[in-house]
Amino acid sequence: MNVELITRDDLEKFKKELFEEIRKHSPHPRKHGQEQRAWFKSYEVRKLLGISAGTLQNLRVNGTLPFKKIGGLMYYKYEDIQKLMEGGEDGE
Repeated sequence: MNVELITRDDLEKFKKELFEEIRKHSPHPRKHGQEQRAWFKSYEVRKLLGISAGTLQNLRVNGTLPFKKIGGLMYYKYEDIQKLMEGGEDGE
């Protein structure tokens, strides 16, 4: 039996490559002079990033993607989503 171990570094590298690929193929959010919204709901973030609800929950739980909960809805800042896509979770 051939066993391969995946390290945390492997997962981080994969995540960065995945988000870079998504960013390449995603339309630019500010088309035709439209004002970019500051906050997005969970379903919009999932659609934008092409991820499942479970993956979004993992990003929340491990602190990778900050959010605000108002009532039963969770909101995410667009700038935080951009930082995540660029691989700068710590804001640098």
